[in-house]
Amino acid sequence: MEKQPCVLYMGTFPPRECGIATFTKDLTDAIDDKFFPTIRSKILALNRNGVNIYNYPKKVMFQMTDDNIDGYIETAKKINKINAIKLINIQHEFGVFGGEYGDYLISFLDAVKKPVIVTFHSILPNPNEKLKQVVQAIAERVESIVVMTNTGIQILKEDYNIKNTKIHLIPHGVHPVAFEKQAKEKKRLGFKGKITLSSFGMLNSGKGYEYIIESLPKIIKKFPNLVYLIVGETHPVVRKTEGEKYRNFLEKRIKELNLHDHVKFYNKYLKLNEIIRYIKATDIYISSGQDPNQITSGTLVYAMSCGRSIISTPFLHAKDIITDARGRLVEFQDSKLFAKAITELLSDEQLRKNMEREAYTYTRHMTWPNVALAYTKIFKDYLTIPEIYVKRIPEINTSHLNRLTDNFGIIQFANYSIPDIESGYTLDDNARALFVCAKCYNRFGEYKQLKLIKTYLDYIKYVQAKNGKLYNYVDKHKKINFRAFSGDAHGRAIYTLGYITALKSLPSDLKNQAKKIFLKALPNVKRFLNPRSIAFSLIGIYYYNKNNYSEGNLTEIKRLADYLVSLYNLTSEEGWKWFEDKLTYSNSSLSESLFYAYLATKEKKYLNIAEQSLNFLILKTFHDGIFAPVGQDGWCIKDKHHSLYDQQPIDAGSMVQALVLAYKTTGKRDYLKYASKAFHWFLGKNFLQQMVYDEESGGCFDGIGKSSLNINRGAESTLAYLTARLCILSI
Repeated sequence: MEKQPCVLYMGTFPPRECGIATFTKDLTDAIDDKFFPTIRSKILALNRNGVNIYNYPKKVMFQMTDDNIDGYIETAKKINKINAIKLINIQHEFGVFGGEYGDYLISFLDAVKKPVIVTFHSILPNPNEKLKQVVQAIAERVESIVVMTNTGIQILKEDYNIKNTKIHLIPHGVHPVAFEKQAKEKKRLGFKGKITLSSFGMLNSGKGYEYIIESLPKIIKKFPNLVYLIVGETHPVVRKTEGEKYRNFLEKRIKELNLHDHVKFYNKYLKLNEIIRYIKATDIYISSGQDPNQITSGTLVYAMSCGRSIISTPFLHAKDIITDARGRLVEFQDSKLFAKAITELLSDEQLRKNMEREAYTYTRHMTWPNVALAYTKIFKDYLTIPEIYVKRIPEINTSHLNRLTDNFGIIQFANYSIPDIESGYTLDDNARALFVCAKCYNRFGEYKQLKLIKTYLDYIKYVQAKNGKLYNYVDKHKKINFRAFSGDAHGRAIYTLGYITALKSLPSDLKNQAKKIFLKALPNVKRFLNPRSIAFSLIGIYYYNKNNYSEGNLTEIKRLADYLVSLYNLTSEEGWKWFEDKLTYSNSSLSESLFYAYLATKEKKYLNIAEQSLNFLILKTFHDGIFAPVGQDGWCIKDKHHSLYDQQPIDAGSMVQALVLAYKTTGKRDYLKYASKAFHWFLGKNFLQQMVYDEESGGCFDGIGKSSLNINRGAESTLAYLTARLCILSI
């Protein structure tokens, strides 16, 4: 018997083939991925008619026949006896439950004594009296309701008179996939050189595919290399009652219109990887459902999440999410309008590409990790979820770092996850990348990291002038910009080079190369005045001194630390314990450097100011337990304003570094707790309640705006996440 708290999900479940089953599996997998074993997911699976049985996985705790009303009551009584079940989440679709409009479910709700959350996958407007009574009865018996669109909320309030306080909006989940061009999957699927249209889902007469087929003859005259893919098998219930009547009708229509070379069926129940593959091969996705009241379409959001332009009939869900920037809405049963819309998009490649980007960007808040976070936020009202500090976090993944790196160095920016060579290279990023790879190698001893370490070291050597200065920017033609020198970038490179020299695990040739660059660059630090340049340099000298101890190194550490102390004493006052009259970027690096100064010298003045300034920064950047780094849209100016928007991963990463160091230096567990909360900013514990780290690509989104993410995954952001992740690992 289960001992840990369980959430019991009631609905259909694979291997039963239906959309609710797929949704339930995806949702529970996403929640398990983030919260197991703190929360365990179990299933109450609905079987049809008492005839069909399935080989369910162990996750299925109960099975129930949909048309046996006594079974609803008996199962509820069994659930009541299991203390571990703390909450029930019903995935509701009217056809899943027995009785009129599925009213057998009411008997279950009357008998069960656990709190219940219901997710409505269908909400029908203008209900008749019986339907209205059933939905109201369900709403009265549950603690919370989840719907997937704003229109759903409006219908529940206006047509069913259900109080808004019970209703939560959580979108249909989508799988996090990379934004990619069509060519790769077209080639793999045998459609190279073809224009591909597609629709997918379980086949039934309500799909409206005949109207698309009838639009094709006119389109093919202009685009003769077009193929339309109809992907998916006939719905099992339809096949049982009607056989392949609808598919046969479509095939007959294809033959009549002489379209056998242009329309292809893939008659199979698709697994996720197959669905994604076909969508990625698609130029235009067509959603032609004929039910104007359809409130949720998983197939529609799947297509949008892969970054595909959309043409759809105006059912409720489509009207909620399809704008002119993302696609076109076409009236029901109108082949001419389908032909017009398809021709418009195929005739304007730039328009289509813009739609693809808009669709992909829009759906980032809908990825399953974000949906899991949204559900568990509701769950917390009904069961205790302990604070998680370092558990259930993603494994270290350097795939995107590798993707951004060529033989010269790491490329600065990315368009989505695709490296943008036009942006060139920076010393800042290559120094960060060198730090991450060296830290990875020191921890795991992976040989592949040595090649990357050598690449980044060679880059730093490449940008070093005869006077030792390390220049920041190199364009795509490998031309150094000698006009702009960045003390911060120079200091960050010294930080990393010093760190490299301190690692006993690294081969001596790499450490010697780092040492030569370091010593040549070091004299330039004496002219630095910017506090961050000073802080980065101090930390680098601290690390260098570990294997190359000298009184001169200690003297330089003290000089730099005393300079920061003088800035602090000059600016600090009651209510403002900081080194400057503003908070900008990488703020915690200033406090971090003084912790290192204390570790090197054991002088308490450095430790005191390190803690005072870090505690002040904690006060300014944690709001109700959520980390919110100072926004670049205006910064935080003393006695004036504090921007919360345009939050950057680099600030979250550097805060994690400083807090972990503070914990290791002082032993104070509050620093560890704050470090965990700052790290979970990447994993959705932020103002947007969205994942900033992208597990699929291994990259990190470039920032949090007021209402959305910047979904490009550049070097700085990805390296900030990896640095923070490695710091958490070191605890």
